[in-house]
Amino acid sequence: MKKELLEDVGKITVLLLITCGVALILVLPTMWLWNWLMPTIFGLVKIGFWQALGLNLLAGIFFKHNNGMKKE
Repeated sequence: MKKELLEDVGKITVLLLITCGVALILVLPTMWLWNWLMPTIFGLVKIGFWQALGLNLLAGIFFKHNNGMKKE
């Protein structure tokens, strides 16, 4: 029983680390590009990590392709 619990905790830890890694891979380029281009071109403020994460989530919601049909 204890061995199974340790295996489950290990799986959750690995999944959490993979999720954090994917978030870094997706968010950091967005943040760097925004901070490099937007203040110079449009006079906007620089953004931080969490704002870039929110921007990625918002873009995913806006640009998600959904034609109302279920995929099978």
